[in-house]
Parts: sequence; C-alpha cells; structure tokens
Amino acid sequence: MATTSTMPILSSPGYFSKLVFRKHHRIEANKLHKQSPLVSCHGVRPHCIQSSTQPARSYLVHGTKFLQVVSKENSPRDRIRVKSLTSESGGVSIRPVIGILHLLVSLGIILAMDKFLKQAFVAAAIKFPSALFGMFSVFSVLIILDCFIPPAATSLMNFFEPAIIFIQRWLPLFYVPSLVVLPLAVKDIPTASGIKICFIIAGGWLASLAVAGYTAIAVRNMVKTKMVAAEPMTKPSPFSRLEALTWTGIFVISFATALLYPTALGTSARTCLPFLLAATVLGYIVGTGLPSNIKSVLHPIISCALSADLAAYAFGYFSQSGTDAVLGYYLTKVSSNPGAGDILMGFLGSVIISFAFSMFKQRKLVKRHAAEIFSSVIISTLFSLYSTALVGRLVGLEPTLTVSILPRCITVALALSIVSFFEGTNPSLTAAVVVLTGLVGANFVQTMLDKLRLQDPIARGIATASSAHGLGTAALSAKEPEALPFCAIAYALTGIFGSLLCSIPMVRQSLLLIVG
Repeated sequence: MATTSTMPILSSPGYFSKLVFRKHHRIEANKLHKQSPLVSCHGVRPHCIQSSTQPARSYLVHGTKFLQVVSKENSPRDRIRVKSLTSESGGVSIRPVIGILHLLVSLGIILAMDKFLKQAFVAAAIKFPSALFGMFSVFSVLIILDCFIPPAATSLMNFFEPAIIFIQRWLPLFYVPSLVVLPLAVKDIPTASGIKICFIIAGGWLASLAVAGYTAIAVRNMVKTKMVAAEPMTKPSPFSRLEALTWTGIFVISFATALLYPTALGTSARTCLPFLLAATVLGYIVGTGLPSNIKSVLHPIISCALSADLAAYAFGYFSQSGTDAVLGYYLTKVSSNPGAGDILMGFLGSVIISFAFSMFKQRKLVKRHAAEIFSSVIISTLFSLYSTALVGRLVGLEPTLTVSILPRCITVALALSIVSFFEGTNPSLTAAVVVLTGLVGANFVQTMLDKLRLQDPIARGIATASSAHGLGTAALSAKEPEALPFCAIAYALTGIFGSLLCSIPMVRQSLLLIVG
C-alpha cells in the first residue's frame, strides 16, 4: 500500500521542479538574511523595505507590538527578514526598560529644577512664581538653540518628550487634591457666601468665555490672518487593564495595612498615603474609561475626587477616626509629613515648566497669530480679575473670600502663586474654585461656544483656555483637536499674564481698592 501511494508522487513531472524551486527559495532567503541591512537596525521604518511603486500591508510579528510594513509581491522574503530581526536582535525586549529610564531621568530633571528654583526664590525672598521663571528660562534656551544650533533644540525637545507626555497623561490628577479636601475648605464658609461664590463661578466663566472669544474674532477680522496647520500634538496612551489591577492591589493591601497598623510608616499621614493615592488614581482611570455620554455629566476629575473621598470616609468609619481626620492626612501641607495630595500637588510646578516645550513646539503658530492670541489673553485676563473683584463687592461677599477667588480662570499652580501676593487669603478655597470653574467649562464649553456662534478654531480654543484653563482645554480638544494648539497657548499665557499683573504692586492695590 505504501509503494502504491508514493509512486505517483515520485513520478509526477512537477515534483523535481518543485524541489529545485524550494531549494532555490531557501538559498535566496539565506542571502537576504545575511545581506539585509535591517538586521543591524532596531528602529525599522516603512521606507526601509517598502517599494515606492507597490502597495503595502502590515504584519504583526510574533504577537509583539513591532509593526512591519512589507510589499505584497515580496512578502515571503520580507517576512524572513523580520523573523531574523526579531529572533536575533535581543535588544527588542530591552526597549521598555530604556523607555522607563528615559522617563525617570527626563521627569526627574524637571522636578529637580522646580525644587531648586523654589528653594532659591524662598532664600532670596522673591515672591514671583519660581516655576514661571523656570518656564521662561527653558523657553529662552530652546529659542536661542533653535536660532544658532537647530539640531540641539530638537534633541532637547526629544529628550524631554517622555516627561511631557507623562505630565499630559496625568494632568487632571494634579488638580484633584483641592477638590478632595473641599469639605474642609468650605466648612467655615457661611452658606450665603457659598451661594455667592457659586454665582460668581458660573456667571464669571460665561462672561470670560464670551469676552475672550469675541475679542479673538474681532482681531481676526482686522488682521485677516489665514489659518495654517498646527504642529501635531502627541496624545498620551490610554490606560491599560494591568495599570488598573496594579493600583487596585496597592489600594487593598495598603488599606488593610493602615487599618491594622495605623503608624506603620511612622505617621498616620504617611501610612494613609498609599491607599489614598491609589484611590485617587483608580478613580481617574475608571473615569476616563466611562462612555462619552456619562463623561459629559460625570467628568473624570469628579469621579477621581469622589473615589478619594469615599476611601477617606471608609477608612474614617472603620478606624473610628472620622472622615475629616483622614482628609487632613490627605493634604497636610507639611513637607516632612506629606500626604497623597501633597505628592500630587508637588507636580504643579513641573506642569508650569512643561509649558515651555508646548509653546516652543507651536512657536510658528504663536508668531503667525500673535495679534489674536495676545490681545484675547490680555483682555480676558484683565476682565476676569477686575470683574471678579467688582461682582464680589456688589453681591456683598467678604473681602478675604473675594480676594481668594480672584484667579478663578487661572490654572491651579499659578493661581496659588497669585493669592500668595495678598494677605489673609484662603489657598484651599482658591484651588477649589479654580477646579470648579474648570469643571463648569469642561461640561458646558462646547454647548455655549455653539450658542455664542463662535465657530473659528482660534476663537474657540482661546476662549476655552482663557475661561476654564486645563480642564476646559482637555474637554474641548478631545472632540476638536484643531483647537488644541490655541488652547495650549492660551492656557499657558493666561496664567503667565495673570501672574505678571498681580506681581505689580499698583495692580494689587487697585484690586484691593475695588474689593473694599
């Protein structure tokens, strides 16, 4: 039976030709394996192997994230090249380690710069925001290098790219602490005063949005500058299931440890830090993963704050220490005994310094549309500060509370620096009002821009960032990416100009005179 079944195959006229073809194919494949320049190149680019006249398709090699583009006609040979690359070049698995080290070094440099500048400014008794000085310094260095040594400026941008993406990815978390401890901040504020503050937040946001948007439109009609494409903005990667599981494990273990050993890490604040931080991060991860229709009502930063507050309530209940005590551990404002909120707010200075890279990346756009951008930012910032002071006096809000909410449209890091120029203010209230203003903008900015008939991307971007800073920017840019560059620029410049204004004694005196 065996002889009968094999003889027809051996006698087939095409059998030996097939053997010759297969042998020839193996020889060609070995030649490609030895001669291919791709073996010595870890960062394979499509044009390395793609014919300019042939269509291309993608193959996912061995289940990794290494995406290789090959031509249709030469795909068998090219697949052998790719296999050779992934099997013999052991450097592919080292990439994640190198990426983590790159992130740690670049982010560490920015954090160290922020800390050094803070200490230097305190030692020199300088009240000007140190992070703002750092941002100007970095931006100036980049501009100078770009003028004389452009490759050096590009290399510097590329080096700090991981840190910038990290900051963008976690940006809302750095605003959360003030919202988490809001129950403590408003505890001593009378109900009537709280209602007045809410009125100023809502009405002031809408007024600032309209002023900035219509100013941008008016200036654009005068200068008639045509729109050009902005530099592409790198988007942070979404959160993975592994990240969620990791933070869940940290929360469960640290929560149980804190219950059993309240001072395991020396103090109650340090012992509560891990599970409160994990609760905050988990709330943000879950919030970003919610459907769009839910996020339009429940912003991720709200779910983030609620998660931290629920964790504080649960721990206060089971430990019988009370929620207020646990919230006090969350934000201690003591560098020697930090809480989870102190760790998160420690990144605010780095956020300001990172503005330098965003502004440098969009420097051509800033130069082209300087008239619209600067005029809108200056007018809207002046309007925001002075209208808040005036309305606060008209509605009979206490002067100390009015001064505390003056920088309502300026990002938290710089808003806290601004109120430090004044005496007797409530920084916790300042931070909370800034975050609430951002939340109002994040939820209603697109609807109101449409109702105000502000359709120009420049006007929409500037109006959003000038009235609702980072949270409004994140909400608008998620649905209108063409407005993101203008949001980013106005977001930074509003805080910068507001800080510069309030650093002038005459301006501060005029605001205090209006407040009464």
